[in-house]
Amino acid sequence: MGHFDRTLEFIDQLQAADTAAAVCEKLLGITSEFGLTALMAGTVPQPGTPRGQQKDHVLLCEWPGEWLERYVARNYVDHDPVVSHMKRLQAPFQWREASQSIRIDKSSGEVMGDAGEFKLRDGLAFPLITLDGQIVMVSLGGEAVELSGADFGLVSLVATYAIGRAMQIHTMAAKTIDHVELTPRERECMQWAAVGKSEWEISQILGISEHTSEKHLLNAKSKLGAVNRVQAVAEAIRRGYIS
Repeated sequence: MGHFDRTLEFIDQLQAADTAAAVCEKLLGITSEFGLTALMAGTVPQPGTPRGQQKDHVLLCEWPGEWLERYVARNYVDHDPVVSHMKRLQAPFQWREASQSIRIDKSSGEVMGDAGEFKLRDGLAFPLITLDGQIVMVSLGGEAVELSGADFGLVSLVATYAIGRAMQIHTMAAKTIDHVELTPRERECMQWAAVGKSEWEISQILGISEHTSEKHLLNAKSKLGAVNRVQAVAEAIRRGYIS
């Protein structure tokens, strides 16, 4: 079975989940295969938010309880290099990239060091945009993360779909979601993007210019309310434009 077929199989499992807890369980059942055994998803509180209110920002959580308590008590959200990196980068990335690209000071080093105590040594993170425009930070972690390039793409797409499904359940968006109409060419471009083709490769397949393929993808991403290609593909799958 190819990676994309396997991805669609996982997405079918997630779509069958009818509670946020079930989504979380099914997602971790998938990602644990790659060493990603813990999940946190939520909006980022504004600096200075009282600690007692920070947990209200959590949407999904399968994090070690003691680690969550410490994270909130010590206000780690303001010093977490993964959170800082997510605010600047809209695409999925591994935690190690955040440590390499951001100057690690004493506070951020303490966050990463403490996470390691709870067997959270590396992970995958990405931001999503909710229907009302809020940014949701999503982070999956584990002790021994093993992700090839293809695995990274699979997990990123499946996790993006899962969080969208959880938010859909939480807000009952399935009953109120606006209709989005993609043009036939936008659908074609999204279909090829879903299997990992670049703008140039899509242009060669469809016999159009690279600029035109890029324009179709950007239009589709905008219509779908996505911040990056992975979220756009996940949303296109959810709406039935890709199968």
